[in-house]
Amino acid sequence: MRKLFLLLMLVPFYGSSQDKNVINATRVFPKPDKVAEFEKAIAAHAQKFHTGDYKWRVAEIMSGPDAGGYSLVEGPLTWEQVDKRGDLGPAHQADWNKNIAIHLTEKTSSLYGVYLPEISTVKPDDYSEKYAINHVFFKPGMYGEIVENYKTMKKMWEADKMNVAVYEASSSGAPQLIVVTRYKDGLKERQTGFRKPFPERYTAANGEGSFEKWQESFRKTVDHQWGEMLFTRADLGSK
Repeated sequence: MRKLFLLLMLVPFYGSSQDKNVINATRVFPKPDKVAEFEKAIAAHAQKFHTGDYKWRVAEIMSGPDAGGYSLVEGPLTWEQVDKRGDLGPAHQADWNKNIAIHLTEKTSSLYGVYLPEISTVKPDDYSEKYAINHVFFKPGMYGEIVENYKTMKKMWEADKMNVAVYEASSSGAPQLIVVTRYKDGLKERQTGFRKPFPERYTAANGEGSFEKWQESFRKTVDHQWGEMLFTRADLGSK
């Protein structure tokens, strides 16, 4: 009976460790004169080899330093699924090398991100066609404070009915939060006047004087940041 009780006590911890909260985002950059060939090849590859847990969501990077590239995202997965993925077999690798790699430049990147529900307002698999990403690089030792700061941002996002998914980069370069704003109503959400100014909305959600405190904390915790906009290319991803 004692063993059964101990086993039941472990169930919640095991369940939490199996959350599908990990994404892998790979970026590739086709040669300028090979975009059409690349798109044809990547669509065929995704639909043949990336199925089930390892489906691809493909997006075109429209702005920022990676403009002209394509984002290939797998997940959300558990770390166990990531561990078991491997290279998806010889045929997968051969197709990549023969039909896709030949159209790419040498520039590439890959990132693992872990979804943070405590500062997100939308589930990781609740997507939109168009979205913006803000890459927020925080200073060493400031993780706890920046998360607390973003909890106050979440209050504002919830009040404004904004769809924001936040990830922490996991062993993928400098420490950063990846803040993804998903435009369920399209880019009109970015139009001046669609929402009230940021300081006004933040103060309404968090109280008088809160915006000044947020600014002070942001200056203290953030090293630098940069942003970009991406458009989903469903025609190039898994079906």
